[in-house]
Amino acid sequence: MKLTFTAIDFETASGYHPCSVGIVTVENGVIIDEYVTLIRPPRNEYSHFTIAVHGIYPRDTANAKTFAQVYPEIKRRLQNRVVVAHNESFDRNVLAKSMALYGLDYEELNIGSRWECTVRIYKAKGLKPTKLSDCCREMKIALNHHEALSDARACAKLYLMR
Repeated sequence: MKLTFTAIDFETASGYHPCSVGIVTVENGVIIDEYVTLIRPPRNEYSHFTIAVHGIYPRDTANAKTFAQVYPEIKRRLQNRVVVAHNESFDRNVLAKSMALYGLDYEELNIGSRWECTVRIYKAKGLKPTKLSDCCREMKIALNHHEALSDARACAKLYLMR
């Protein structure tokens, strides 16, 4: 079975406000497109915790596009697709809450209220723990953890190997 889907990963500045997104498009089991961009969060505000996780600072996104400005690229890659994320509830909430903040309609994406989740898949296979870095180490997938495109690419590869 040749899989066709889109993997996504958000890094957040605070709460559910994204500061970066990585999207990997897979057609018939082959990665055909990769997209990554920084996103300026509201008021360009960050928590110290998230900076410590991903190393993205307010100075990095001071001149970046807002979520609303980046959204057409996100929509183009996600609409009517099977969407995969490593911890799908987190990434789905980032997308849904960001869309709501800017008055965008989640339903028009036609991607469902629950996505495919590689955490669930690998947990069901008996892998413990199931953090992305652990799954990648076990499956021998290269990862620059907490870099949105690397995380999305790793998620896509995990999904292909399930």
